[in-house]
Amino acid sequence: MLQVSEIRENKQQFIEGLAKRGFDGTQVLEEILQLDEQRRSSQAQLDEMLAQSNRYSREIGELYKKGQADEANALKEKTTQLKEDSKALNSKMTEISEQLLQLLYTVPNVPHELVNPGKDESDNEEVFLSGVLPQLADDALPHWELAKKHGLIDFELGVKVTGAGFPVYKNQGARLQRALITYFLDKNIAAGYTEYQVPLLVNEASGYGTGQLPDKEGQMYHVQNDDLYLIPTSEVPITNMFRDNLLELSDFPIKCTGYTPCFRREAGSYGAHVRGLNRLHQFDKVEIVRIEHPDNSYKALDAMVEHIKSILEELGLTYRILRLCGGDLGFTSAMTYDFEVYSAAQKRWLEISSVSNFETYQANRLKLRFKDSDGKNKLAHTLNGSSLALPRVLAAILENFQQDDGIKIPEVLVPYCGFDFIK
Repeated sequence: MLQVSEIRENKQQFIEGLAKRGFDGTQVLEEILQLDEQRRSSQAQLDEMLAQSNRYSREIGELYKKGQADEANALKEKTTQLKEDSKALNSKMTEISEQLLQLLYTVPNVPHELVNPGKDESDNEEVFLSGVLPQLADDALPHWELAKKHGLIDFELGVKVTGAGFPVYKNQGARLQRALITYFLDKNIAAGYTEYQVPLLVNEASGYGTGQLPDKEGQMYHVQNDDLYLIPTSEVPITNMFRDNLLELSDFPIKCTGYTPCFRREAGSYGAHVRGLNRLHQFDKVEIVRIEHPDNSYKALDAMVEHIKSILEELGLTYRILRLCGGDLGFTSAMTYDFEVYSAAQKRWLEISSVSNFETYQANRLKLRFKDSDGKNKLAHTLNGSSLALPRVLAAILENFQQDDGIKIPEVLVPYCGFDFIK
């Protein structure tokens, strides 16, 4: 969430930045500043009451020493009243602080200056294109038909066991899925990321820490009896490992990677754009997370983009990179690059990765700080990216590399899956 001190100093700049999202922050930022003024005023009163109480305590002791018990008892009554007033004021301040926190939760991150204003994905900016659009035969099949034809994925069986959006991978489909996971992890580890295996359920504090709550509460599966949430991405548990931490300069950079299944209650819709692997309630993803000094976070973002480019180049997939406009930017992100691979059979682009810099937005929620060279505690910057989300990568491989007699496997995956062709 935004820092109140920053809002106070840069209110108009924040209003203009939020407008890139189509978010009018004029009223809510003013309400935040008013609540903060009330909180600070109450704190000043509370501090004065504490100081007065300490003065009374010293005076009472001196009066008793002088044998002036009546005067001392009169002061003790004032002290009692002061304590009651302090308790009431402290309760009021707690209420104000909670109102302030809940209001801050409603304000998204301020986009970076390079982010263009815009309403939706149609206003995103293409910043990179690799390869040429693959051309397939007229009778080329989409991945859901290829998966059925070659016995790779059983969508109907997933519906039987659980419901729509929970596919069952089998035979060479399961092996190819496992090969992609291992390949992605190996690439990330070789790039200096430490692998973690993390829980698939998180508590409410973790959801608030990375910004899934309260913004995306309706999109998360909630286990009510235990008040736990199934993770929508491993970003949530990995980043929350550092919640409430005070880092040293020598700790930077922190680079983490992990594989997990992910669970999302996507809004229901119909059509080819959500068929097969295009949109799922459960899917596999390998994530990269970085915690950086603020001076280095945008260099780190560029490095993450280059790293994911290298993976897609090795897979031989045609892809492009978009810098998201304000209207398509995630709630917590200051800047996001989306990677999309081209599906030759569906003749459209499929998003397979988002790489984002959250600057201090998540760190402020997480209370994730570091001790800077000036001795002051400051908020770190957090970043994350998909490296990669598997379903649409697998869909693109099946569709783009299909041939008359089967599907060719990218050479880099052959050592991982043990076959080079699906006949």
